This record gives sequence, C-alpha cells and structure tokens, in this order.
Amino acid sequence: MTHRFYTFLSVIMIAGLTALPRAGKAQEPLPKVKLVNVNRIFYNGEHNAFTDLIRFNGKFYLTFRSCPDGHGISDKSSILILSSQDGNKWNEVYRFHVEGRDTRDPHFLIFKKKLFVYSGTWYAKKDAGTGAYNMNKQLGYAVYSRDGRNWTEPVMLEGTYGHYIWRAAALGEKAYLCGRRYRIFAETRDETIIESVMLESDDGLIWKKRALFQKKNGDETAFVFETDGKVTAVARRGRGNAELCISAWPYTEWQRTDLGRYIGGPLLTKWGARYVAGGRKQTKDSYVTSLYWLVNGQLHEFITFPSGGGDTSYPGFVALNQDEALVSYYSSHEKDKEGKRMTAIYLAKIKINE
Repeated sequence: MTHRFYTFLSVIMIAGLTALPRAGKAQEPLPKVKLVNVNRIFYNGEHNAFTDLIRFNGKFYLTFRSCPDGHGISDKSSILILSSQDGNKWNEVYRFHVEGRDTRDPHFLIFKKKLFVYSGTWYAKKDAGTGAYNMNKQLGYAVYSRDGRNWTEPVMLEGTYGHYIWRAAALGEKAYLCGRRYRIFAETRDETIIESVMLESDDGLIWKKRALFQKKNGDETAFVFETDGKVTAVARRGRGNAELCISAWPYTEWQRTDLGRYIGGPLLTKWGARYVAGGRKQTKDSYVTSLYWLVNGQLHEFITFPSGGGDTSYPGFVALNQDEALVSYYSSHEKDKEGKRMTAIYLAKIKINE
C-alpha cells in the first residue's frame, strides 16, 4: 500500500479510535485455557532469561540471554539461538555477544525472507563521574539468517545510538522497533522523562524515527499491526500500570488506555482472531508469568505458569493452531541440588479448553 492510501485511511481510523467500545466485560464468553505440559529446556548454571519464540521455515526458534554474572549489566553476556523440529528436542544453532557491551532482551522478526534477532545493548562500563551506566550510550545490534543455520556476525543498527531497542514487528515493506531514550538525551537518571519512539526501517538494519508514542515513563513495548495499518501496542510503564496504545498510519495520533495492572516484559500477539497479552505479574509475595485475553481495553487473565522466585517473565508465543500454542518464558522458581535458585528457560504447551 502507498503512504497516500495510508494517509487517507488514517483519517477514517483515527476518527474511529475515539468510538472504540468502552472498557467493560467481554461481549462473549472467553475460552478457558489449560496447561498441557511445561518443561525446563535450558539451564547451564548461568542466569538465563528474556526469551522469544518463533516459527520459521518449518522449524521453531528460541532465543534468550545467558550470563555468568546474573541479571545485571555485564559484558560477559551472550545471546543464544536454539532450534527445534518438534518443540521437544532443542539444539543451539548460534551464539553471539558484542565486545564491551551487555547483550540482552533478544527478539525475533521475520522480515523480507530473513530471520532477524534484535538485541538491545548497554555500554558495560560505568561513567566515572556518576558511577552509573549511561543510557545515552545504548545501541541496538542484530544478527540475521536466510535459512536458520547460517548467521551473520552482529550488525550495529544505524539510527539506534542512545536508544534501548525492544520488540520488533513488520507491516508490508516496513519494519518497526520500540526504542526508549531520554528526552533530548538528557544527562539524568530521572526515568520519568524517558520517552518511547517507534523506529522504522526499510531493510531491518538502518532505522529512523516514525513516531513518538510515549512522552514520559516510556518502557518496553510490543506492537501488533493489522493489514489496514492499525497498530495496537502494550507498553510497560516502569513499576506502574501498563498502557494500551492504539493508532493508525502515520501514527501521529494515539489513543491510550490504562490497563489497570503492571506487566513486565510485555508480550502482545494474536491467537486466531483474539489478542493475547502477557508478561510478569506482581503477586503479594513475588512475581509470576501470566497470559491474558485483551478485549475492549481490558485484560482477562487465563493462565499463570509455574514460575516465581522473584525473577521471571519475557514470554514468547507461537500458535500451533486455533486451539494450541507454545509459550517460552524464564523463571527462577526451581532450586538446584545445593538449594540455590536456578534461573532457567521453560517451554509450555497450552490448549483452549472450551
């Protein structure tokens, strides 16, 4: 579609955004979902976290970060990519790191017949003056493959310096990324002035600003695009409630709705015709990983996975069919033989149980 068509379409759609159904109960009973099984599929004695899952050329691919130094920023971290024919047996097909940087939060994107893995990276040295890691030195990297076996070396993403990149999505000939940055790249630790930018690319490697969709408390955001250009996003807001953001091309006008609860490491995808959101849920004593139906601006929880230990979330999702799906996530609820918590990667199979 041409930008002229999108411009015409956006006039119609933006007008319609204000007429969306008000938040309330779902118009029809939502399906119940059961846990078929869950397996720990990776643990190597390190901190393993921040997953994503995809199906490409008939195989499943799983990516996550592994680091001997734990959850925090470390230049010893690596991004692993595993593949599987059936979702049961997994083999490592690639591993990468970036010298002097902390690689984390990898996410997949299929774009122009290539499988990309995007990673945000922190510069892993603290500033001498503040003793803190400088968000303005963040930079995006990617690796990609045409066959899932042969991968490029890490490629620096032009246009992402000073941005922490997160989930990617595509619509037609364009790819999109969430990029978080300090307003005017201010030298501050005031997180309220972090803004979220929608970055756009023609090739998945060179990026430019398309839209500013959060002006304060910007954070991890997942996009889903419809074929008519409409975008729906679930955006984390630090430790506060997540936000639902909706727009149409050229994404200059946004409808924002408070989702009423915190979601860490948010996922947004579609299972059939329904939207599925998910991520870290805060409980009275800890955190768990949960999934929700997203209907009319409201979240309806349908499953909580075996998880906890204070460190869990960042799910990936692949629909197998209309009724079954695979979900990856990480968690630290299990302990090793010495009684120490393991931060490991899990894969669950779920099924609609109507």
